[in-house]
Amino acid sequence: MKRTYPKILRQRKRRIQRRLDPKRAWRNQPAPLMTARNLHYEMAQKSRAVNCAGLGAIHLMVNKLGLPAEIDARLHLLKRHLPYHESDHVLSLAYNALLEGVRLQDIELRRNDEAFLDGLGAQRIPDPTTSGDFTRRFRQSDILDLMEALNATRQRVWQKQGADFLEEAFLDIDGTIAPTFGECKGGMALSYKGVWGYAPLTVSLANSNEVLYLVNRPGNSVSHEGCVEWIDRAIAVVSPSAGQITLRGDTDFTLTGELERWDTRGIKFIFGMDAHRKVVGLAEALPEEEWSALERLPRYEIATRPRRKAERVKEKSVRFKGYQNQVLKGESVAEIEYQPQKCERPFRLVIVRKNISVQKGERGATRRT
Repeated sequence: MKRTYPKILRQRKRRIQRRLDPKRAWRNQPAPLMTARNLHYEMAQKSRAVNCAGLGAIHLMVNKLGLPAEIDARLHLLKRHLPYHESDHVLSLAYNALLEGVRLQDIELRRNDEAFLDGLGAQRIPDPTTSGDFTRRFRQSDILDLMEALNATRQRVWQKQGADFLEEAFLDIDGTIAPTFGECKGGMALSYKGVWGYAPLTVSLANSNEVLYLVNRPGNSVSHEGCVEWIDRAIAVVSPSAGQITLRGDTDFTLTGELERWDTRGIKFIFGMDAHRKVVGLAEALPEEEWSALERLPRYEIATRPRRKAERVKEKSVRFKGYQNQVLKGESVAEIEYQPQKCERPFRLVIVRKNISVQKGERGATRRT
């Protein structure tokens, strides 16, 4: 970057601040402010522009981190490179998605953009047909090699961060539903929601919102199916850089057969647990003095001054129509020691009790859950 650039940016910022000065006293204007009438367009012979200039900075960062070399060293799908390497294909697909491309055909737009190609220092990039052929070469082991190449690069980035960056690493595990409208998609199945598609498993680092592992599964798979292997892999990835590792997941990931093994390794975990009969019985047996009011932190802080709350039109309509309406009145929390059947020692179990008002029309009843 040239030395004059910061000066130019400061001058532009000052001009904008003067134009948008809130203290400026305006008089009643006789005409609209948008008065341009004589605009001209010119095409320069040497200077060219691109509508995704930030991609150049991203590509410089990718090369500085050594990601292309890492991909080529681990991923071997091509016998000969005429002219593309594996990293060329992977980065072309990644940049297409980064620039809001939704299908392989969108690569053709960038392939015919001279400024885009010059920004990447590439004479050409793969066309959509070649990219499609490249993706069909992948086997499950190849996908794993690609993810490991990305994770190896991530580890180098983490080591350059501050000492408190991964003082406590939070690994989030979750399953979701990815619908598809295709009829020839291999491995798809009907989910419990009646949606055809897949049920991918994601293991991500919550500190930086990075997906460490993404595992595709048929749509009828349960959330926790085959997750232990990928959780252990994610733990191995973050262990060299993390001081403490904490696993987080919903009720599907409370794998009682693995809790003691993780606890022995010094790994913490925060998992949900279904309100089955045994736990409900323990909660109902607690004396009232064991419960304390649960105060949740506000979702955001008001930067200016509080405004009057808008009328709850939806709730008003529900009452008028006589539909059943559930309103949360309060929450209380208690802690107990609980030992799952597959464990030889108890663990801390936090129980949340909700006070819910069930209303139908203008009358209702209150119950606790």
